[in-house]
Amino acid sequence: MPVSVPKGTTILEAAKQAGVLIPHYCYHPGLPIAGVCRMCLVEVEKQPKLQISCATTVAEGQVVNVFSDQAKKARQGVLEFLLINHPLDCPICDQAGECELQDYVFQEGQARTRYADYAKRFNPVEDFGPDILYVPNRCILCTRCVRFMEHAAHDDVLNVSERGDRAVIGIHPDKKLDHTWAGNVVDLCPVGSLLSKDFLHRARAWELDKTASVCPGCSQGCNVNLDTRNNVVVRLRPRANLEVNRYFMCDYGRGQYRWMNHGDRIEAPLLGGKDLTAVDWDHALDRAVQLVKGISGPAVTLVSPGASNEALYLARQVLGNARLQAAFRVHREAGEWSLAGVPDLALRAERAPNVAGALALGYREEFEAAIQTAADAGLLLVLDDALDGVAPEALQTPNIIYLGTRLPEIARRARVVLPIANVAEEDGTFVNRDRRVQRYFQAKAAPGMARPAWWVLGEILRGLGRGDTLSSAEEAFDLLAQSEPAFGGLSYAGLGVRGAVLGSRQPAGQPA
Repeated sequence: MPVSVPKGTTILEAAKQAGVLIPHYCYHPGLPIAGVCRMCLVEVEKQPKLQISCATTVAEGQVVNVFSDQAKKARQGVLEFLLINHPLDCPICDQAGECELQDYVFQEGQARTRYADYAKRFNPVEDFGPDILYVPNRCILCTRCVRFMEHAAHDDVLNVSERGDRAVIGIHPDKKLDHTWAGNVVDLCPVGSLLSKDFLHRARAWELDKTASVCPGCSQGCNVNLDTRNNVVVRLRPRANLEVNRYFMCDYGRGQYRWMNHGDRIEAPLLGGKDLTAVDWDHALDRAVQLVKGISGPAVTLVSPGASNEALYLARQVLGNARLQAAFRVHREAGEWSLAGVPDLALRAERAPNVAGALALGYREEFEAAIQTAADAGLLLVLDDALDGVAPEALQTPNIIYLGTRLPEIARRARVVLPIANVAEEDGTFVNRDRRVQRYFQAKAAPGMARPAWWVLGEILRGLGRGDTLSSAEEAFDLLAQSEPAFGGLSYAGLGVRGAVLGSRQPAGQPA
């Protein structure tokens, strides 16, 4: 199969472009090449011996045979050596179903071993840090974890200790694996040797549904996969995007799945009065439309920078721009936690995913001024958690339309409460700090009668006679792109899973 690739490309990466996956363990595209596992051996014509494809670059006219008898026998030998000491832990191992040792043994391993009566080595499980366990018996010494901590995190806390068949991954005696980005060693481990305590024994890999999403933890906008089981999010893991987060994500982002499963949710529309009363959507939307039509005086929209672009755009359209003060508030931390070895990647101070989107859509970070205006406003529209932490006495306006997932004390005085889905329960888009528009996808069902915010706001607009029913996030985004100059030329379908930069008509670059 002929392949044309740039000069300097390795055989392993060239094979990927031809649709051939060469088995490998130590190699990872986001780490320096080590060439220690010897699993990626291939036969190169005119070479006297087999070559490791991860460190051998291509050449003009080079002929590589990946599946020759000699190459396959060599890889079988590597697998046989790895299995001498590897325990039969598959029934209890968290990595089962995602294990590269399982995959390659099944793909081209031998049917039996010549070491059936050999006594396997045993080392106790070690606690490496707040969320990391090390099971040395399963370790194949690929050194991915060591190289990540050394070259990406710039924290030389791990090494290879001892020699020969006694070698294990060692940790500095006076340190723990507590770096902000340490959780990536679990993702990098090709077997079940490094485990997350948080995910330990929570699910088998084949029970999980994986959905492409965007981390809501900060303005970096790391691409992630949401793993769900029985309509519950159980894990967030990084998804490769060379333009945003490469192959990694921080530990703060990994913990964002917890609030997605909170049980204290609003599950039905509520109408206020003396007490909040549950009603159907038709009654709630009719009351919301009446309140908007009866606006007298200034109108205020308070939104969360965790809301989607579609919801932020439609929220401004509901109250109109003439008398509208639209604002948001961002929770900021004192500093940023960068991954030192990867340029432009950090846990950002802005702990919200769509700050840039809110700014691009005309919202301003003037929350306190908006609160003062809202005290005498004719109508206050609140989207998501914008009122969290605001004292009830700070807002005396009688007319509040509240769209949210939970019900803070101050929102109990709302005339209309409309339940909306969270980021795991809807489709939508965010804009990260680099002005890259990125899609996220629905991973689980919303509770009760909760609906996406873009649908709820679209129905209010329809009731006001200013729009038609929106049946998908795609329709909402394309409506936004037609109306907002900053989003001009973009389309929902064109964003794909890598995103596109505001002001650019072309989808953003994709990883090799």
